[in-house]
Amino acid sequence: MELQVIQNKIFEVRGLRIMIDFHLAELYQVETRALKQAVRRNIERFPSDFMFELTNEEAIQLINTGVSQSVIPSGYNIGASKIFAFSEQGVSMLSSVLRSKIAIEINISIMRAFVALRQYALGYAELSQRLENFMLETNMQFNEVYQALTELASIKELENKSRKRVGFVREEE
Repeated sequence: MELQVIQNKIFEVRGLRIMIDFHLAELYQVETRALKQAVRRNIERFPSDFMFELTNEEAIQLINTGVSQSVIPSGYNIGASKIFAFSEQGVSMLSSVLRSKIAIEINISIMRAFVALRQYALGYAELSQRLENFMLETNMQFNEVYQALTELASIKELENKSRKRVGFVREEE
């Protein structure tokens, strides 16, 4: 399975990267109802940091994101059935609940997608840190140049200042 397809189905909710039940069901080629049923039968495998139900507000917020068409399928009644959200660990746990060959293959692809996103995020953070360091260094250099120019300007000002004449002044007769 292409990583980009999976990455487009990973969203951020409550500060976690998650996948939604019907996207997972679609990838695993099972009905959403069957996936939820398997999870409920094995609920002890899914603590709250592995799987949680989206609130209506969170579901609506996903709809209102720029990718609403691909997040919540048309005709999905948000209030009727809670949407399960699975973290990376929850998706991994699904492979032990859904034991088909397809589930194993798709699960491997999903894990690779999560890893790719994490590497991208780390690369971005590293690039951001380098940019911040560059900006600090550049600001320090500009400050040094500004200080030098200020000193030169004050020296020039002293040179151009009119001076009192020193020495013997003769009176004219």
